[in-house]
Amino acid sequence: MTDYQLLESGLQVAAPGFPPQAVDNLMEFSAMLLEKNKVMNLTAVTDPTEVVMRHFLDCAALAPLMPKGGRVVDVGTGAGFPGMPLAILCPQTEFILLDALRKRVDFLNDVIDTLRLTNCTAIHARAEEYAADYRECFDAVTSRAVADLRTLCELALPMVKVGGMFFAMKAADCGDEVAAAANAFSVLGAAPPTVLHYTVPHDGVERVIVRLQKTAVTPPQYPRRFKKIQSAPL
Repeated sequence: MTDYQLLESGLQVAAPGFPPQAVDNLMEFSAMLLEKNKVMNLTAVTDPTEVVMRHFLDCAALAPLMPKGGRVVDVGTGAGFPGMPLAILCPQTEFILLDALRKRVDFLNDVIDTLRLTNCTAIHARAEEYAADYRECFDAVTSRAVADLRTLCELALPMVKVGGMFFAMKAADCGDEVAAAANAFSVLGAAPPTVLHYTVPHDGVERVIVRLQKTAVTPPQYPRRFKKIQSAPL
């Protein structure tokens, strides 16, 4: 099975109803990612087949949960995960890919231009500063492999509208991390989490999505400065 076929069949499981151009766009993104990775540290995954399974098909698990017609910000997007695959798979949703490193943002905007994506923008900013300026502005926030859940919640939940969602992609053994974040959920205005288990197609790896619904406005003192978030997590 070619990488193209692997991706196509995996998406039929993870994100049924994906747009016709999605597979071609994801393969082009993979090519650009691996080429850029030769001169810039974007990903530790350097095999094209592994990019399909470990990045694209993993990120695709979020696609059915994205708000059609809504706005989503991907916190700490890095090389574009999960935000770029989601923007490709969910053309009716608007995505902001947020990262603190200018070189990564420039690369992502090159990808956006090359693929002619009209529902996606990469922005250079620190998450806590962006969150302070865009409070309760987004229908959903996503993150993947960024930080401890207590830290992520303080960066993400202030940006979520009341009634919206924060989706944190985590390893299957994150139970202790979720339990430790109970106070953060409460303080920041989220209901207790729902942990969604899934298996990455073809890869067989078990992963989870921690889904948090925003039920109350986040108190104005959050997010704090990042050093404070790290030294005294909620």
